[in-house]
This record gives sequence, C-alpha cells and structure tokens, in this order.
Amino acid sequence: MRKFTCFVFLGLMTIMVGAQPKAYTLFDEKGNAVEYEKMIGELAQADVVFFGEMHNDPICHWMETQVLKSLYGNWNGKINVGMEMFEADNQLIIDEYFSDVIGAKQFESECRFWPNYSTDYAPIVDFCKENNIRLIASNVPRRYANVVKNRGLAYLDSLSTEAKCYLPALPIPYEENEQAQGAFSMMSMMGGGRTNPALMGQAQGVKDATMAWFISKNLDKKVLHYNGNYHSDANDGIIKYLKKYVPGVKVKTIYSVKQEDVDKLDDTYLGHGDFYLCVPEDMVTTY
Repeated sequence: MRKFTCFVFLGLMTIMVGAQPKAYTLFDEKGNAVEYEKMIGELAQADVVFFGEMHNDPICHWMETQVLKSLYGNWNGKINVGMEMFEADNQLIIDEYFSDVIGAKQFESECRFWPNYSTDYAPIVDFCKENNIRLIASNVPRRYANVVKNRGLAYLDSLSTEAKCYLPALPIPYEENEQAQGAFSMMSMMGGGRTNPALMGQAQGVKDATMAWFISKNLDKKVLHYNGNYHSDANDGIIKYLKKYVPGVKVKTIYSVKQEDVDKLDDTYLGHGDFYLCVPEDMVTTY
C-alpha cells in the first residue's frame, strides 16, 4: 500500500511539474530551444546586436536589461547602447545628464520620454549611466518623420543645416519595404484613404535610416540597439541601411513573439531573427 501511495504521489508531482507555467523560452534561428548563455555567446560575435521588442511586454524589458549586463561583460565594457526610444536632438540632454551637468529631474522633464519609460527603459538608462556606457539617441526627431509623411523625403533637402545634424546624410538611400507598404496600404484603406501609403513608407524609411546612421557613427565599440521588432525584422529596416553605411558589418538579432504555447516556436516566425524571445499570450502588459 505504501509503495502504491508513493507511485501515486510521484505521478501527481510529475503532472504538477509538467503544468508549471513558463514566463518565456529562447529559440535559435532554426526554432530549437537554446540556453541563455549560448545565445549570449553567439550574440557577442556580432558588431551590432538588435533587440527587437514588443513595446508593452514586461518580459522583453526585463530580458533587455539582462542582455545588456551580459554583453557588457562579454565585451569587457567596450559597448555603446542605442535606443529607438530617444530622438537624436535629445543627445545633448543625455550627455549632460550622464556627465552630471544636469540632474535627473531636468533629464526627465526635457527628454520627451515614452509613457512607459519609468517601468520599461529606466533600468537600461541607469545601467548605462552607472557604467559610463555611451547612450545613443538614435531615432529621427518625430517632427521630421512627420514632415516626410506629409511632404515626402525630398522635402528634407530644404531643412536648415542645424536640422540636418539630426538626420543621415542626404539623399537617404531609400528602398521601399514591401511588407511595410502592404501594411500602410491597409491602414490607409481602413482610415478612409486619408493617408498616403507611399509617404508613410518614406517616413518609416527616414526612421530606419536615421537609426542606422547614428549606429554607424558609434562603431568605435560594439553596439547593442533596442527597437521595436518591426525595425530589424528579417534583416530589413535599420539593418538594410546600416549595411549600406557600413559594408561588412556583422549583425545579430533577437525577435520577440507571443504564443499560447511557448514550448515550440511557430514555424511562421522562422526567418524573422537569429534568436527568439517567446512569451505567453496571456502575459500582462505594461500599458
């Protein structure tokens, strides 16, 4: 009887352990589960690592900080960090904050933070400041992306010399992103045709090109760059422009996904990244 009870107990324990929820799984480019340290070792071979995130996912943001700490160690502190979340005209403010010219309150009031900054991006900024890591405000100022959306890329030539400091070299080597154009066309139709899909594509292009440009100007060290999945999806977006500005640059990407089952990567995601961070569909969001 005691032996039977023991078997029943072990069986129940197996069921309970098997039902243990998982917050995430990491996969390689072939869809095989991969250990964190192995992923870090392979990412460390690149010149630039792109972490493609889901902007409102807490596991993404936690993992972003872990990857930063790990690559900082692997690269012996020789690392620069770029973020889509900061626009190029904020670079001086960041530099002044990091060198203690201004305090945290001024930094926070002047830097046009995303609404989820304090919960999702502050840990990255704090780590960079504490460890003297250059933080690159890589994104185009939104006013210029908006100008392109309304008037097209050619209008950038008419901007002032000062304004052009926050842009890549003109003319931008723009190439239409077919996947993006399809999405923009759908958005235009849903919006009653009030937006121009071609100009929306150009506005997206100036964002990608600007991020690539400022990454290319900071390759005195390795670079870890944070951006939405879309901007580094399938080696397109930022990466396409970066390879124009820096031929031969070695790039690795992380692509973030949500699935009901995190134990096996859905085949439809293959080809989108070198590594995948897979989190449950019912994971809470930060906004």
